[in-house]
Parts: sequence; structure tokens; C-alpha cells
Amino acid sequence: METTTGQATRQAAMGSPSDEEIVHRVCAGETALFEVLMRRHNARVYRAVRALLRDEAEAEDVMQQAYVLAFTHLDQFKGSARFSTWLLRIAVNEALLHLRKRSRLVALDGGADDALEAGMKRLDRPTLDPERRTAERELVRLLETSIDALPASSRMVLMLREVDGLSTAETAEVLSVSEDVVKTRLHRARALLREEWENRLGGQLEEVFSFLAPRCDRVVAAVMSRLGAH
Repeated sequence: METTTGQATRQAAMGSPSDEEIVHRVCAGETALFEVLMRRHNARVYRAVRALLRDEAEAEDVMQQAYVLAFTHLDQFKGSARFSTWLLRIAVNEALLHLRKRSRLVALDGGADDALEAGMKRLDRPTLDPERRTAERELVRLLETSIDALPASSRMVLMLREVDGLSTAETAEVLSVSEDVVKTRLHRARALLREEWENRLGGQLEEVFSFLAPRCDRVVAAVMSRLGAH
């Protein structure tokens, strides 16, 4: 028989309440509903984290930590920005912290590109797991490789703006930079990709780094277990 918390989670998902409403309910004690927020935002959180780490397993670990941190500080979300922006900023900061721990790098800012890229080159290149190999077409795999080769700052902005569809202002807030910096980095990313991909990009960007159901379930289950909500 389905549990009461399971019924509440399913009903919340079906009713499509706003993120803000779900946050309020989670803070009021319906902790199981945090699963709805994770499932809504897993894909974009994954893309943002992976854009920095370029490693599948590490990305999932950082995602889990970011979600636990977001849950722990959920009462600090005041609604001045969209919940997705607030959550992405936490995830990006966790990914940067992970990089600093691994490579003793400073946080990503306007003057840190060279140091960050030097550290990123020391990281092993990720390998595609069977789930990804069966789900992605060759064009998407090649595009992912091209994006991975971009400088970290350009790669991050490209993922947030072009793949996840954040506005310039939202991207600037997530990365703690100015809107002009976002525009400059996005222009740089487009220029680096254009020569090879101007005739192939088309509508494929929305498929990049897809977050498929098995991975979604795995991350949700791990976080909810750590929170003791199931």
C-alpha cells in the first residue's frame, strides 16, 4: 500500500504546484515533497555541475551534497529570485568547492580562467556509461566533446544560457558575475564552437547531457535516504 508521504509526493507532482509552494510545504514539515523539487530540477543541476567537473560520478556526488545543503537551508530561501536560480547557485558553489579541494583552485571569476583550465586539464576525461551510449546519437556525443573542450567559464555560461535556458540576469546571479561578463563569455563560447558546428547545432542542444530516468531515480533515492524522508 502506498504510504501517506508517497501519496502526498505523487499528488504534488500531479497538481504542479509552484516551487515556492512546495518549499513552503517542505519547511512546514512535508519533507517528502522535497523529492518533487529534485525531480523538477535534476537535469539542469546535473548539467551545471557536470559542466564544471566533466565527470559523471563526481557530478552525481556533488549534486547529492548540493541538495542536502539546499534542504538544510531551505528556510533561507526568501523568494527574491526563482528557486531554480537559488538552487543552481548552491550547486555551482559546491562544484567549485569540489574543484578547489581536488586541484587547489580558486573560485571561478573573471581572472581565474587560466588557473582553472590548468587544473581541469589534469582531470581524467569522462567515459560514457552504457545508459548514455544507448541514448545519445553520434552528433550529440560529438557536441558534448566540443563543449567539454571549451574554457571552463565559457562552458559554464553556455550550459546555463543555451541548454538550460536561463536569462542573462539569472546566469549572472548563479555565477556571481555581471551581466556583461555573462554576455562576453557566451559570445566567446559561441565563437569557439561556430567554425565546427555552425551547420550542425540546429535543435540538438536540448539533448546535451540528458539526465535519464535511472540516474534521476538514483540521485533522488540517495538524497531522500540521507534526509531520512523515506
